[in-house]
Amino acid sequence: MDKQKLKSEPWCPFCGQKVGKPSDAIERKMTEFKVGRCQCGAVYASDPTGMNVGAAMVETIVFACDNNWDFAWDLMPEDDYLTGRVEDYDEQTHQVVETRNIDGRAVRGVLYFVRLHTEIADISQRVKEKQDVLAKNTAPVLDTTEMPKRPEPGPALDPKRKKVKVRKNMVNEARDNCDIDTLVSYCFDDKKTLRLLQRLLYDVDEARRWETAWIIGRVCARVADREPGQVSELLHRLFDACSDSAAAPWGMIETLSEVIAARPDIFGAFNRHLHNYMGDESTQVQVVWGLSKIAEKRPDLIRDTPFFNLFHFLTHPKPEMRGIVVQLLGRIRANEATKQMMALSDDQAKLIIWNAGKAEEHTVAELATEALANISNGDK
Repeated sequence: MDKQKLKSEPWCPFCGQKVGKPSDAIERKMTEFKVGRCQCGAVYASDPTGMNVGAAMVETIVFACDNNWDFAWDLMPEDDYLTGRVEDYDEQTHQVVETRNIDGRAVRGVLYFVRLHTEIADISQRVKEKQDVLAKNTAPVLDTTEMPKRPEPGPALDPKRKKVKVRKNMVNEARDNCDIDTLVSYCFDDKKTLRLLQRLLYDVDEARRWETAWIIGRVCARVADREPGQVSELLHRLFDACSDSAAAPWGMIETLSEVIAARPDIFGAFNRHLHNYMGDESTQVQVVWGLSKIAEKRPDLIRDTPFFNLFHFLTHPKPEMRGIVVQLLGRIRANEATKQMMALSDDQAKLIIWNAGKAEEHTVAELATEALANISNGDK
């Protein structure tokens, strides 16, 4: 039999049209499946191994619902959406291979399709528009001269340049000099640069850990413009390290937060996973600090999470927790907690908040006053 007849371009099971090669979504997530859209309105995700179809199904449904997890979980199959799948898909060549083998390489991939019913798709779109309006209305009124700006992509890389083989001492020296430009260049020359930077988080000096986390955040913000994949890999490694009970997550949550806060347009979906570390007292302060950092630029991302669970921390014995939580709630304009926050207006306990790798001293009362002012300004 002609081998060419055993290969074909993948098609949409709903309309029969050929579909384009799936690609990385603009907004990266923990489950990093490549996704695509058909002209008929169906969306699809690629599982290149065929072993993670369940996760691919969840990814596809959420993608179809404009990344609204809560809305997606309320939908019922058949009643609200239809599903389909194309077997024997090879992601590398973007072909369906009936022989399930290409030059000795096994082909077991699956394209998983979801198409929302028209009325559900309309509701999803309206919900997204409403959330966008809410995010705009709840954005804190900040001095735009102090707002962190999206990093410039920088000049195009010369394809003829001689790439540098990056070594540990080179990364250490650039980090000590806070030389962001050099570190960004190293990342494009040698992908192990971010791994070498990650190792520097294991430092007994707390101030250096915070500064290293900030530097990594600045570097990743610029690298993500051209190669978001290697930044996503770093985030996955950091989450894995935080979940390892045999290892101390020194600087890990701080770095995760800096990277997400620096580029919420790409990595904002990762913020949900920070909540997984609120159950450990040793990482609670770092988590709420990270959420507050993200909320400074994208309060809507935090309001989309179960932030009500943070209210009881306003009476926490540690001033760090009280102060950072009240700052966080002020940044997302959580008027639901106004009364509890007003009770902290006379709390003169001091705390340290790290900003741009530097320690800043505050009082709980000062942060509570600022938070209540943010909420008041938003209600006008």
